[in-house]
Order: sequence, then structure tokens, then C-alpha cells
Amino acid sequence: MSTIINKIRRRPSHEYAPYQHLERHFESAEIVRDTIIGLSDGLTVPFALAAGLSSLGSSKIVIYGGAAELVSGAISMGLGGYLAARSEIDHYRTERLREEREVIECPEDEEEEIVDILEPYGLDRNAIQPLIEQLKSNPEKFVDFMMKFELNLEMPDPHRSWISALTIGLSYFVGGLIPLLPYCFFDNAVYALYISVAVTSLTLLIFGYIKSRLVNPHGAVWGAVQTLFIGAIAAGASYGIVYLLPQEPGALLSSLQL
Repeated sequence: MSTIINKIRRRPSHEYAPYQHLERHFESAEIVRDTIIGLSDGLTVPFALAAGLSSLGSSKIVIYGGAAELVSGAISMGLGGYLAARSEIDHYRTERLREEREVIECPEDEEEEIVDILEPYGLDRNAIQPLIEQLKSNPEKFVDFMMKFELNLEMPDPHRSWISALTIGLSYFVGGLIPLLPYCFFDNAVYALYISVAVTSLTLLIFGYIKSRLVNPHGAVWGAVQTLFIGAIAAGASYGIVYLLPQEPGALLSSLQL
């Protein structure tokens, strides 16, 4: 009996594990951003191109034109991501060299900048002075502080450029395959277009919803509709332009000359 009572007896507070506050923040934002960029363009641009070429009535033309655009687009998007990431690294290094020079040549101005940064948080000069003295004793940390809190810059990952290029390029390629696949199975371009529209529309809705859930959970449904709407406008415009152009060789040139 005493054993049962001991088991159900309330334990003293010191026997309970302390509550641990766990903060859940969104991570891997850069990779998700690059994936969104690649998939957004990959689902939209080849879809619009395929829809436009479908008006010519040949699935073979859609496949050849779409494949050429898909490869060149993936390379172009990947290179764009690489150059953008390299620019971020170069910008950070340039600003850090400038900040290192300012810390050495005009430390009084840098101290005033620290005060200007922290005063809005209710800290006066007397409260900030120990921090300033501590930073002055370590110039590298001084520069780190100014880079982060004055310029809002952090050192990018040196491998970020290649990761960004591969992520954007592959995402574009994968996204672009979806609207082109139906043309590989159906010779009738118009019928393949209907299948492509259905498959791509569903994919755009799912992609838009997942994308919005990651960055703005409360607007996930609207994000899905918005993504589908943008893709539909691009595809419709492309199809309409190609459909309205003269179909006979040389007809377009003749109409322009008139």
C-alpha cells in the first residue's frame, strides 16, 4: 500500500524537469527562396511557351522548342543565381574593408554611430560606454558589430554561389518539365495542351500553397490562387500572340512590310 501511495504522491517541484522554451523559426530561407525562384519561372515560362506553340498544331514543334527553352533557361537562371550570390560576397567584402579602415582612421565617429544605434533602445552613453571599450579592445569584433548592426550585413556562405546556381537551375528544369510532358505522349497538340493546362494548373496551385505556407501560413490559399492566376495570364498571352500571327512562311514579313 505504501508503495502505491509513494508512486502516486505528488513529487516536489524540484524533481520536475525545468520548462524549456523552444523557439521555432523558419530555417534554410535562402535555399527555399532559390527553389521558389526556379520553380516559379520553370512552371510559368515553359508553360506559356508550350501553350503558344500549341496553336501551331504540332506536338513535335512544342517538344523541340520547349526542350531548347528548358535547357537554355535552366542554364541562364543558374548563372543568374551564381552571379547574384557572388555579388553579395563581393559587396560584403568591399564594405568590410571600408569599415576596417574607418575603425582605424576615425574611431570617435564609429563610437558615435554605436551610440546612435543603441540609443533608440533606451540606452544612454553611460550604459553603452562599457560595450564601446570592450569593442575597442578587439578591432575585429568592433568591425563585426558595425557590419551587423550598422550596415545589416552578414558574411555570406562562400559556397553559396554554387548552391544557389544549382538550386535555381535544377528547380527551373524540374518545373519546366511538367507542362512539356503531355506533348511527349500525345501527337495532337491541342489535346496535349488541355492535359498540360490541367496538370500545370494543379501543380501551380500546390506549389503556390506550399510556398505560401512556408512564408505566410495565413495567406496560403490566396497564394495558391495568385500563383495559378499569374501562370494562366502568361500562358494565355503566349497562346493568343502565336495564334494571331500569320501561319504561312513569309506572311509575317509581308504583313510587316505593308
